[in-house]
Amino acid sequence: MRDDREKLLDIFDAIEQIEKYAVQGREAFESSELIQVWHVRHLQVIGEAARTLSSGFKDKHPQIPWTRIVGMRNILVHHYFEIDLPVVWEVVEHELPQLKAQVEAILREGEGG
Repeated sequence: MRDDREKLLDIFDAIEQIEKYAVQGREAFESSELIQVWHVRHLQVIGEAARTLSSGFKDKHPQIPWTRIVGMRNILVHHYFEIDLPVVWEVVEHELPQLKAQVEAILREGEGG
């Protein structure tokens, strides 16, 4: 069974995968279905990893909006035709940098294992 540290590494890796194409900007995101699908897929990975983190770990890090992250995953996975691409972009542009920094700090502290 995968531990919390491995799941945090999954989150970190998925953010880095999103960043590969996010640097091209909003216009590239809006004009490329492939980039949109890439972003959505990796946001699903982030949400799934967050969903399976232990309750104790999530309780120890309440500054991270775990419920919102998992909620977005649920929409992306179960309500695919209701995905709001401008919201996806806003998450990528404004929320992922903070999440990446938070996850990176936790990993540096040696937590999650």
